[in-house]
This record gives sequence, structure tokens and C-alpha cells, in this order.
Amino acid sequence: MLSKKTQYAFKALMYMVQVEKDGPILIAEIAKKKKIPLKFLENILLELKNEGILDSKKGKGGGYFFKENPSKVPLARVMRLLDGPIALLPCVSLNFYEKCKNCDEKNCGLRDTIISVRDATLKILEKKTIADLIYK
Repeated sequence: MLSKKTQYAFKALMYMVQVEKDGPILIAEIAKKKKIPLKFLENILLELKNEGILDSKKGKGGGYFFKENPSKVPLARVMRLLDGPIALLPCVSLNFYEKCKNCDEKNCGLRDTIISVRDATLKILEKKTIADLIYK
């Protein structure tokens, strides 16, 4: 399940894609238009900036803007940054692997099934980008 943080991030990023041609966007504008708590949004956008997805400009005409082309940023990247693993079990995670306690990974039908779920999910989330979230 997507956390509220990631849901807000996607709402903000979708809005930014829609108005990007207008230049940098103020956090207050995004928060108001998308009904996201301002302080929460500030932290989210800062994380996206630290990851190199966004950048910001201070002063008059300032705000946040895309440092990377939104059509090149997969949804999986944003989700991992904000929520951590995409996989439903730690023993099948590609980036956050942890062995499950009291589990025989070689003979676990649940693990095998969740690997299939992970692969199908990642096939979509690695292909779809922030730009794909916008209705055309």
C-alpha cells in the first residue's frame, strides 16, 4: 500500500508536470491546489531534490522545478525513495533484501508467489514514469 507521503508526492509531481512550462512552482501553490499539508510537502520535495529529481530556485520567480525530465523518472524510483521496498516480503526485495526469520527460502511457496507478484509489479512501475500519470 502506498503511504500518504508517497501519494502526496505523486499528487505534487503530477501537478508540477501539468504547470511545468510556467517555470518554478511555489510549494505553497502546490500545497493549496492539491490539498497537501505545507510542512509535509516541504519535506517530500526536499527528499526529491536531494535525490536529484527536483531542484529549486530561491527568490523572486523561485520555487521547485524538475531537474530530471519527468518522462525519465520511473514510478518505482520515487516509491523506493519515499517508502522503501516495493516487494511484499523482505526476502524477495531486490534493493532491501532481508532473510525472513524461521524461513527456508528454497522451499517456500509463499516466497515463490511473491517473487512473481514483485516481478509483475516492477515491470509496470519501472516502465511508467511521472509524466505517464498525466491524462492527456
